[in-house]
Amino acid sequence: MRTILPLLCLAMLVFAVTTVSASDDAGQSVYAKSCAACHDSGVMDAPKVGDKNAWAPLIAEGVDVLSENANKGVGKMPPKGGNMQLSDDEVKAAVEYMVEKSK
Repeated sequence: MRTILPLLCLAMLVFAVTTVSASDDAGQSVYAKSCAACHDSGVMDAPKVGDKNAWAPLIAEGVDVLSENANKGVGKMPPKGGNMQLSDDEVKAAVEYMVEKSK
């Protein structure tokens, strides 16, 4: 079961590779299409959005550090969450969205 969840998450990310248009809700849109597969459930140790205890030390690092880590990959998360079509700005918008939902 432990090997199935990471594979399922990776498969969902591969199928979620899309270009996200710029809009007022770009962060939410990117999150929904490229981040939620892991950050909604906590798969592969991803901090769940809204879990204030899990996010507090991350938020303390600052959005710029979190965005850089998300763009380069950190822990079990691949660069850009596996969606290499995302721009750095789109990744940052998703990070900002997750931070706001997790304060």
